[in-house]
Amino acid sequence: MTAFDLNDVAAALRTARAEGKPIDAPTKTWPTLDPDMAFKVQQINSEYVIKNGDRLVGYKLGNIAKVMQAAFGLDHPDYGFLHASSFIYEGTAISLDKFIKPFVELEPAFVLRSPLKGPNVTVADVISAIDYAIPAIEIIDSRVKDWAIDLPDTLADNGSTGAVIIGGTPRKLTDLTLSNMRGFLKFNGEEVMSGNTKNILGNPLSAVAWLINRLAEYDIEFKAGQLIMPGSCLEAVLMDKAGKWTCTYEGWGTVEFDVV
Repeated sequence: MTAFDLNDVAAALRTARAEGKPIDAPTKTWPTLDPDMAFKVQQINSEYVIKNGDRLVGYKLGNIAKVMQAAFGLDHPDYGFLHASSFIYEGTAISLDKFIKPFVELEPAFVLRSPLKGPNVTVADVISAIDYAIPAIEIIDSRVKDWAIDLPDTLADNGSTGAVIIGGTPRKLTDLTLSNMRGFLKFNGEEVMSGNTKNILGNPLSAVAWLINRLAEYDIEFKAGQLIMPGSCLEAVLMDKAGKWTCTYEGWGTVEFDVV
């Protein structure tokens, strides 16, 4: 039994998202908020948006790479729900006004052809269940002032989700070397960050298995057709100016979008 109502935490974060105005970290306002409570807040808001016409389309893992944990002062991955409303078409211009303080990440994404549920899901299970992989961009954003987050704060805020863009060329896993694939972010033609998929827990497929087993603790099953994003292969880059972003995986494909 908590000493406060988790619905109040959920409502504060919903309001901050809707109004584009950050709030103090939930752990500052509700100091006893822990990761399990924070995930329940996440579930409350997921159920809220689905009741209001949105759709659950998958799950995401964040801060799995050490460079990401260092950048945001965390020592543990976060995770969240992916809803259809957060997806933006490739090539669509994105307004900075849509976000509070966004960062750009480059990551692979996977679409399942068969369901998976932990515990004890192995990487082999993940490989067997994946239909195809596709390059993806996640724009992360926080409803917490100045990204001053601890783990419960980003979990309550749905893993600091902002927007998702998928594009490039879908590939079968056998066509990719996911344990060693270089990725690049360019802004207006100039490289601003690079990384490697090995930064994602050694192999993004391992990160997917980790996420499935972690969310099994909340009785969550990953369903056929859902998208899984295992985390960024490079340190997120602040998105604070208008211009063109080009996000490329060497030997795989490129996703581009414009910021206005």
